[in-house]
Amino acid sequence: MDLNLENAVNYHYNKFPPSVLDYGHFVEPLVKATDALARYDQMLKNMHNGKILLAPLRNQEAVISSRMEGTVSTMDEILKYEADHDNETEGAKNVRSEVIETFLYQRTLKNTQQAVEDGYPLSQSLIKGIHQKLLSFGRGASKSPGQFKNEQNYLADKLRRNILFIPISPEKLQEGLDKLFLYVEKSTHPALIKTGITHIEFESLHPFEDGNGRIGRMLITLMLWTSGTISEPYFYISGYLEENKDRYLDTMRDVSKSGNWENWCVFFLEAVEQQAIRNLMIAESISKLYEEMKIIFSDVLSSKWSVVALDFVFTNPMFRNNKFTTKSGIPTPSAARFTRVLLEKNLITTLETASGRRPALYSFEPLMELVRV
Repeated sequence: MDLNLENAVNYHYNKFPPSVLDYGHFVEPLVKATDALARYDQMLKNMHNGKILLAPLRNQEAVISSRMEGTVSTMDEILKYEADHDNETEGAKNVRSEVIETFLYQRTLKNTQQAVEDGYPLSQSLIKGIHQKLLSFGRGASKSPGQFKNEQNYLADKLRRNILFIPISPEKLQEGLDKLFLYVEKSTHPALIKTGITHIEFESLHPFEDGNGRIGRMLITLMLWTSGTISEPYFYISGYLEENKDRYLDTMRDVSKSGNWENWCVFFLEAVEQQAIRNLMIAESISKLYEEMKIIFSDVLSSKWSVVALDFVFTNPMFRNNKFTTKSGIPTPSAARFTRVLLEKNLITTLETASGRRPALYSFEPLMELVRV
């Protein structure tokens, strides 16, 4: 397919990192973003069981971030796949490849957060490892997983057949990556500015044949977390970027076209502010639901295992009955009774009835209604 180069913008050779930033241009957005993120982080610090309550946000991010790259799947599909499979490719023949690719993103995000927690620094080898996992199955498996590009790539508007942006050339890529990670390590820019500039530079380098957008957005979370700006790695920005995709691309292109790093910083800071406000609302809704359900589960289950059951359905809002009885840590007879009681009280919903050796599939709809995208 012939693509039109007329409006293409080329990578900004020898212009990174920006030598001067006019802070006056974005001081107000910086204050607002810092404030909104601080309020969100305060809630993270007060949340005793954040890993359980905020797992749905990671699933949301996997769905939206993948959707931005044209991989369309739903939260329900991802959670059903997770309920049915213990690893990425088991039983994958009967499942749409888009579902597995999105599931891989969710797993890769989770594993990367664990790697950083275990002390692995943000580095070129870490992002190659992320890429290896992200593209290990499905369409991406033929796109050189774990390897930097060796052919020129580009961002295109495929509908209009226009090339929008030509990233750094393969022969200049290593030099570009070295500069980027030196910037990450040494720059004294405020953490939010450094994160925004790192993201746009990574996207401008476009170091891989495929998967650049998803990894670039993952880097935002990791940098905010490793800099201490957020205390837990549960800040995801793809929702805002998807809703403002044209402005996102235009502002990115403008950095290379006219050196306008300040406008990019304004856009990125507004994205952080708006997403922090939204994430806070969702997280507060999840937390409120958890506290309400803690009382209800205790009342209807009348057991010392009621909170364990509650934690299981919050972590696995879609689950097969056998996993509940074998993986929740609840004694099997109690778990079997809990399922019956929760169904009677309409706290869980049957999505698929038991059939032969296949156990029933249930959904914890009160949580699903809050987090579906």
